[in-house]
Amino acid sequence: MKVISLNIDEYIFSETERIVALMKKPRNRYINEAIDFYNKHHKRLMLERQLQKESGIVKEDSMNILRDFEEIDYGD
Repeated sequence: MKVISLNIDEYIFSETERIVALMKKPRNRYINEAIDFYNKHHKRLMLERQLQKESGIVKEDSMNILRDFEEIDYGD
């Protein structure tokens, strides 16, 4: 475990305190789970962007290959 110092907006802190009290969950555990969830969310977004980028590259190559096949005279 790493110990960090963190500045939190008053509204976010108050909301967090209210929620952890209702959940009967330690604040530290709640914040760790929130950060973990946020990290997973952003990793997924980054992966999605990368896949879209790579899909565009594959699409371009596929269209070029399709044009090449269309230009072949099979001499029916």
